[in-house]
Amino acid sequence: MSLEILIFTIFNGVLYGMFLFMLSCGLTLIFGMMGVLNFAHASFFMLGAYFAYQISSFIGYWPALLIAPILVAILGGLIEKYALRGIHKYGHVAELLFTFGLFYIFEELVQMIWGKAPVAYEVPDILNFPLIEFSGISYPAYSIFRLLLSVLIFIMLYRILTKTKTGLIIKASLSHPNMVSALGHDVPKVFTYVFGFGCGLAGLAGVLAGNVIGTEPSMALLLGPIVFVVIVVGGLGSLKGALFSSLLIGMIQTIAISLEFSLNDIFNIMGYDIDIESKINSLTQITISQLAPIVPYLLLIIVLIARPRGLFGDRDV
Repeated sequence: MSLEILIFTIFNGVLYGMFLFMLSCGLTLIFGMMGVLNFAHASFFMLGAYFAYQISSFIGYWPALLIAPILVAILGGLIEKYALRGIHKYGHVAELLFTFGLFYIFEELVQMIWGKAPVAYEVPDILNFPLIEFSGISYPAYSIFRLLLSVLIFIMLYRILTKTKTGLIIKASLSHPNMVSALGHDVPKVFTYVFGFGCGLAGLAGVLAGNVIGTEPSMALLLGPIVFVVIVVGGLGSLKGALFSSLLIGMIQTIAISLEFSLNDIFNIMGYDIDIESKINSLTQITISQLAPIVPYLLLIIVLIARPRGLFGDRDV
């Protein structure tokens, strides 16, 4: 692998990893602060993309970047206040089943309103140009913008949760709700704000990524599983873990995609020759790039076996 390809692969891994972080940080916040596993989290990501598409078609991308996540956050807060709050007392299974149903309701509603075909949600013209060029490979300004905004979101969240009074109140609301209530804070309202804010972060990720990966009804179903991989590998409720696992998965998967050798190639290097007619040969001809889509899930299984709490988590799955 040449130096140019290595740099290209690493940079793509970082871009993909930070996209995964933007997608999963809201769910990390929700579970870490509330203990709720929101199966419909990717649906709020999808809604952010569709809201941004609709708003940008009327008043442009930049107002949509601000308005769409706020709308998603308000929707999430209303769902928590008027539906999820009453279900919370029945435990995680009830919450998971509720959000599971919510996932499919949102998917059907999106298809009814916008149709089943992808919509023409496009990158803003002001950022649609190559900003960095290296050995014939160019990176659009929009990709760099998404990367910088993702880093800014992590810094902001980390400082709020660890360095401010608001962060302490939010964390204490889960572990010591009675004490927080005794201090005069409305714990249910705190949970509503946290859930809404987490959904808003998913909506922001949809605004930033929908015009790159394509805005269509199946995007929530395609990206939903990887969100849970990220937060489980990093550690449920750990923001640092979500960042680390996002970058780890992004790097591993991107590198795997670039590797075109198979087990046959390794055996040939070692001096072994597998019979071309044998059944095992069809398996050993599978390249690493073909296995790239399952790499995150293999990592998930390994982490669950070796460390059920995740790499940075402090609670069991």
